[in-house]
Amino acid sequence: MKTTFTAVAKTSFVRRTALGVASLAFIGGAVAGPASHAFASPAGHTAPAMTTVAQETAVKPGMDKLVPHGTQGAQSQISLSKEQLANAKAITDTAKKLGMGERGAVIAVATSMQESKLENLGHLGDMNDHDSLGLFQQRPSSGWGTPAQITDPTYAATAFLSNLKQVDGWQDLPLTVAAQKVQVSAFPDAYAQWENQAAHIVQDVWTK
Repeated sequence: MKTTFTAVAKTSFVRRTALGVASLAFIGGAVAGPASHAFASPAGHTAPAMTTVAQETAVKPGMDKLVPHGTQGAQSQISLSKEQLANAKAITDTAKKLGMGERGAVIAVATSMQESKLENLGHLGDMNDHDSLGLFQQRPSSGWGTPAQITDPTYAATAFLSNLKQVDGWQDLPLTVAAQKVQVSAFPDAYAQWENQAAHIVQDVWTK
C-alpha cells in the first residue's frame, strides 16, 4: 500500500507527554511542548526507565549500513516490553514491504522512540498535544488519517515511511535530519539519541 501525505509535514508538531519529557531533559534543558509546560505521567502510563550511554565509536558487524553516519551525540536507551517490540517489528516489516531497507526501518523506529517510546498512544486528554495519536504522534486534523487509522501500527508506519520516501536523498541524510523532514519537530535534534538502540532493534527483528 502506498499512501501520500504531502501537506502533513508542515503542520505536524512533536507531542510533549511525560513519555517524552525525560528524553528531552538533557538537550538544553528543553522539556516543554507547545503549551509551554511539562506534564505528569497520565493514569495507566509509567514513563519507562531511560539511561544515557556514551557515544559508541566502534562499528559492530552489520551496523555500517544501519548507522552509516555513526551516532550523533550521546545515546539514550530504554527497556522495551513485548508490546513495544511488536510495534517495532510492525514498523520494520513496513519498511521492508515498501522497499526502504534496514536504514528506513532504523529512521522510523528511532522516530517512534522519540515520539511515543514505541507505545501506540491513544488520546491523553488535557495532556495531549492537540489531537496527536499513535506511534508517531500523527494528527488527524493535519491529514494523517482517521484516529482508527493512525492508531494502527502498520498504517502509521506506512504514513511516516511514505513521507520519508518522498524526501530527496533520505538514505544519505543523518537520521535526525531525515526524521525532521517528515515530523517538523520543535526539537529536531532529539531523534538522534535513539539511533543506536533503534539500529540494534532493527538488526534483531529484521529476519524474524
